[in-house]
Amino acid sequence: MSVPTIAIVGRPNVGKSALFNCLVARKIAIVHDQPGVTRDRLSAPLRNAAYEALVVDTGGIGATTDDGFAAQVAAEADIAMEAADLILFVCDCREHLTPVDQNIAQQLHRSKSPILLVLNKADTPKQELALGEFAGLGFAEHVFTSAAHGRGMEQLIALLNEHLRRLGADPAQEAEQDDGADEETADGGGIRMAVVGRPNAGKSSLINAILRDRRTIVSEVAGTTRDAVDIPYTRGDEKYVLIDTAGMRPRSKRDTSVEVFSAMRSERAIRRSDVCLLVIDCVAGITHQDRRIAAGIAEEKKPCIVALNKFDLFCPEAPLKARREEMRRMVQEQLFFLENPLIAIVSAKEGSGLSGIFTAIEKLKKQCGKTPGTGELNRILQRAMLVNPPPIVRANGRSLKLYYATVAFNEKYMRLPTPTYVLFVNDKRLLTDNYAQYLRGAIRSHAGVAGVPIVLSPRSRVRSSS
Repeated sequence: MSVPTIAIVGRPNVGKSALFNCLVARKIAIVHDQPGVTRDRLSAPLRNAAYEALVVDTGGIGATTDDGFAAQVAAEADIAMEAADLILFVCDCREHLTPVDQNIAQQLHRSKSPILLVLNKADTPKQELALGEFAGLGFAEHVFTSAAHGRGMEQLIALLNEHLRRLGADPAQEAEQDDGADEETADGGGIRMAVVGRPNAGKSSLINAILRDRRTIVSEVAGTTRDAVDIPYTRGDEKYVLIDTAGMRPRSKRDTSVEVFSAMRSERAIRRSDVCLLVIDCVAGITHQDRRIAAGIAEEKKPCIVALNKFDLFCPEAPLKARREEMRRMVQEQLFFLENPLIAIVSAKEGSGLSGIFTAIEKLKKQCGKTPGTGELNRILQRAMLVNPPPIVRANGRSLKLYYATVAFNEKYMRLPTPTYVLFVNDKRLLTDNYAQYLRGAIRSHAGVAGVPIVLSPRSRVRSSS
C-alpha cells in the first residue's frame, strides 16, 4: 500500500509543532509561544517507529489572528484530515477544555479515520489527573505527552505502531542517517530547489503554479510563509523537492522573533539546497534586499536560477523583445556577483514560462560536467598567472605559487554535482580575494559554464628543500 499519513491537528499553541518535530526526529517546524506560527502543511517521514508513515503538521484550527489567515489555516487542516489515515488530536492538558477543542472534537467524530487523543504539555505525572475533563470528548484512546521534554513519546510510538500495523503499513527501513539528522543533511529524494526571495515576490504563487495545486498559502500580506516547507514534486522522470521559504526582509526590519527564526530557516534552506531559485518581482525591479539575498546564495556557492516573476505586468505596452532584454540587462548589471546566472522569465499568475525553470536546471546539470581536463585546467591557470602575476603580500614579502590544480566533486551533492577546483599552492593564505576572483574568471572564460559557481579550494603544500 502507499505510505499511511498521520495528521496532527488541534487549536493554536497546544504543542503540535513540537510534537511533529519529536515524531520526525528533525527540527523542521518553528516552535514558538505565539499562536498561529504554523500556517502551511508540513510533512516528513515518521522516525523511530516500526512502520513507515508520513507525519503532517497543520496550522492551528480556530485561530483568531489579526492577519486574516484563520480561514485558510482551517482549510489546510481540513485537507490534511481528509487525506489522513490516522489523526492525532492534540490538546493542552494544563488548560481547561475550550469551546474550540470541543468544536474540533465534533468535527473529528465525523471522520472515518481513527483518532488518537494526545494530551500534551504533561510535564509531570501530576498533570495526568486532568484526564477526567478531556475524557468527555469521547475518544477511546489517549496518551499523555510532553513534546518539549520527550515525555510519553515511547507510549505514543507504541500506539502508532499498533495503528500502522492494522493499516498494513510497510515495515520501516533502516535509516541511512542518524536519528538526530536535521533538515540541513536529510536527503529529500530529488534535486532540492530552494525558492527564495524577499516578501511578496511571488514565491508561494510560483510553487502553486508549478504544482497546479493550492499547496501553500498565498496572500498579498508579506510574510505569509514562515516555515521552510519541503514539497516533493515529480516532473517527467526527474524528482525534485521544492523548498518554499519565508520572505527574507532586512535584519533591521525583522520585528518579531518568529520572523527572525523564519529568516534563519530560509538561510538554512539555501545551505541544504542543490540549486536556488531567486524570485524577483519584475514590477518592483531588483532591490537592495534582492541583492543581499543573491549575495547570500553566492556566499554559499550554490547554483542559481533567477526567476523574473510578474513579467506580464512589467511594461506591458512595450515590445516583448525589449522587455526581455531590459530585465536581462538589469540582472547582469545588478547581480553581477552571481557570475552569469541562468534566467527564467515567468508569470506565476498566468502560469507562463514555468518550463523555463526546469530547462535551466537541465542546463545546469550539463554545465556541471563541463569541466576542463586536468592538463587543460593547469594550462588555463598558468597562462592567467603569467598575464597577471599574483600580488606580493606585504606581511611576508611572498607571492602565491601554483604547483598543481585538479577538479573534485563533493559526493554529498551528487544530485547536482557542482565541481570544486582544488589548487595545490605554496601557502593558501597568499590567495587574496581579488586574485581568487581573477582566477575564477579565467576558468569561466574557458569553460563557459553559466549558472555554475566556480569554487576554488586552495591547499598549502610544503615542498622539501632537498
